[in-house]
Amino acid sequence: MLVTVVCILSISIILFVLYISFLQLQLHSINKQLSKRLKEHTRQPVSLILFSKELNALAANINKCLKEEENLRIDAIREEKHFKEMISNISHDLRTPLTAIKGYQQLIEKGTLSDEQRQKLKVAQKHANELGDLIEHFFEYAYLLNAEPELKMERINITNLVAECIAAAITVLEKNNLMVHFYEAPPVFVFVDKEAIIRIIQNLIRNCVKHSHGDIEVQIFTEKNAVISFKNFVENESEIDVKRLFDRFYTGDKARSKTTGLGLSIVRLLTEQIGGSTSASLKDNILDIRVQLPLFK
Repeated sequence: MLVTVVCILSISIILFVLYISFLQLQLHSINKQLSKRLKEHTRQPVSLILFSKELNALAANINKCLKEEENLRIDAIREEKHFKEMISNISHDLRTPLTAIKGYQQLIEKGTLSDEQRQKLKVAQKHANELGDLIEHFFEYAYLLNAEPELKMERINITNLVAECIAAAITVLEKNNLMVHFYEAPPVFVFVDKEAIIRIIQNLIRNCVKHSHGDIEVQIFTEKNAVISFKNFVENESEIDVKRLFDRFYTGDKARSKTTGLGLSIVRLLTEQIGGSTSASLKDNILDIRVQLPLFK
């Protein structure tokens, strides 16, 4: 009798161990398949080696979740494509009538006008130019989204290039009563596309011109990468979400609406295209926008 009990217990233990091993084998298979999907970006559904009602139900639910996720991804890609086309069409459609408006303003300016009429014309021209700047941002962003960049990566002295871009913007800076403190540093060389980095610097300067409430500090230094830092004073710190600064159409300063919210989005897009990254921080009303670029080695 004792021997029979021992045999039954032994068989039960063996069967239990085999069942545990079976479960481990199935879970290992599921984990391996999910890892493969992540690494190789495949769409292969999860399958099981052996039969198990509970694990089959688990695999079926996992496959349903993966299918839903894939559908959401496809919808997101479709929406993004539609958005890019919409931005491109809007920017093109706006440029045509604006060109006509400016043309008629020039014709009116050549005619005989009273002082009051000429003053009103100047106001209209001012607003037309501001609208032109906004449309150009739309156009540039739409172009960058849709075009395949043909980058010409080369060794660039980023210290000299930033200084040149600041010098070229002196008239605009003086017009807005802004002074730039550019801290001299040893030359820093990066490996980037020159046209892209010039556009990045110009957009950083434009951002400061539009939103700075004080002098601008510019620094170039190296950490793991080359870093371009633009600091400026902001009046309403609580209105700015630094986590969203590089999002398209985000405008932190609601009181100054003459902006598309695309300038820093363009900076991020161009920076990522040349292998760099962007970041922003805000402390004691000082906004620090940084662009990191690959060093020339």
